[in-house]
Amino acid sequence: MSDLLKHLVAMSHHLGDPARGYAMLGEGNTSARIDEDSFYVKASGTTLANIGAEGFVRLSISKVLEIIDDESAGDEDVSRVFDEAKLDKGDKRRPSVEAMLHAILLSVPEYSFVGHTHPIYTNAILCSKEAEIAAQGRIFPDHVVSMKHKSVFVPYVDPGLVLAREVKMRFEEFVEEEGVLPSAIMMQNHGLITMGATPKAVTSCTDMAEKASQIIVGTYALGGPRWMSREDVDRIFTRPDEHYRLQSIADRTS
Repeated sequence: MSDLLKHLVAMSHHLGDPARGYAMLGEGNTSARIDEDSFYVKASGTTLANIGAEGFVRLSISKVLEIIDDESAGDEDVSRVFDEAKLDKGDKRRPSVEAMLHAILLSVPEYSFVGHTHPIYTNAILCSKEAEIAAQGRIFPDHVVSMKHKSVFVPYVDPGLVLAREVKMRFEEFVEEEGVLPSAIMMQNHGLITMGATPKAVTSCTDMAEKASQIIVGTYALGGPRWMSREDVDRIFTRPDEHYRLQSIADRTS
């Protein structure tokens, strides 16, 4: 097993650990970029908690992206494109239906690993009437350090091709408006995506998203959250010492 696959498997086991409540049964999917135009992504029907190297399919990034940019393509074209995108010909496994999301994000040079999960408290927020406000707000300094000043919020759309196109649009709008790459994407009535240069960046952001979500949910029993002000969030987000601390954590591979 290559070092890349070892790191991807370990990251998947962390995110799929039943004790954490981020994914159960076949929920969630993970990926890692191999080179400029290829990546590993979880095969459909596998389980993050016990997945091995054989549980990942190798795909072409550019080939998967073709269907996203092709306005004439629909759901019926997805299986064909996935087959054409496989780099190991004869591989009968089907990639996760969310492979398109992973291809979009792994086409960004700064991202090498992606994790998509359905954490309990994070989804409690994302399935609530306060989803957008609660997903975007920041409630304590480490929340800002780990998840940056803001996350991409994606209103609910049909999973698969439609969702991939929506995520791509919202991601690009975020980068243009905020001038930075996000660490997390929060999808209404669906789940969380975290991405980074290392597995640790992905798992740390997922861990913090779930901790913050649990705290936010708890505050509603005591009158509701007291959100940090934009000024306070910006102060934490721009402090050099906090950037150093975050980078030190993210640079770890496990």
